[in-house]
Amino acid sequence: MSLHPAFLARPIAHRALHGAGRPENSGSAIRAAVAAGYGIEIDLQCASDGRAMVFHDYDLSRLTGETGAVRARSSGELSRLPLLGGGGEGVPTFAEVLEEVAGRVPLLVEIKDQSCRLGAVDGVLERAAAADAAGYDGPIAFMSFNPASIEALKEASPDATVGLTTCAFGPEEWTLTPADRLAALARIEDRERLGISFVSHDRTDLASPALSPLREAGLPFLCWTIRSPAEEAEARKLADNVTFEGYAPG
Repeated sequence: MSLHPAFLARPIAHRALHGAGRPENSGSAIRAAVAAGYGIEIDLQCASDGRAMVFHDYDLSRLTGETGAVRARSSGELSRLPLLGGGGEGVPTFAEVLEEVAGRVPLLVEIKDQSCRLGAVDGVLERAAAADAAGYDGPIAFMSFNPASIEALKEASPDATVGLTTCAFGPEEWTLTPADRLAALARIEDRERLGISFVSHDRTDLASPALSPLREAGLPFLCWTIRSPAEEAEARKLADNVTFEGYAPG
């Protein structure tokens, strides 16, 4: 399914419109983005009971001060776990965010790589996300660095709009993934097999030759993560829209 034009109309708030008193991926950041009319990018991790939770990291420490993996806690425990820098709100479920956004702005959903090495996934998170989003009335699209996650999402929801989160896939950052697989990911070799409708690419790598076939095919390009008007102006020379944080785009 093609990417909804709403995803290209307004900048997309990275992990929602977070800032002072509004932790990333929190309910307050979601509400602020909706109020400002920005699109919203969020991240999904899996709770121990299989629920899709809106949280970026695999580990709890940076965002909650607790220790251990997100996947070691139940959705109820995570919902009661206060996010640092906020007003005591806990980790939201994906279902709660869908209810909050209610189709008012486009929602870009990144499924975090549960394999931790861009390999095979068990599909639990992808099935949970598809189930939560079933019947959602509004612009929504799913993406992941891991093609296996997108494949699992498409199996659970064949009509979902899907893309890939992409970059140069340097071995210095993706240390657990074999070098030959990294090279294939950098070439975006899975694009046709998965039937993707867009990519969200690293802003520092937008001139990559790997993107040329996608441009020729007319696929929209989003990019991440823009942190200033100057970065936005540069990115828009090659990208159709930006995912931003730390400033207020016009």
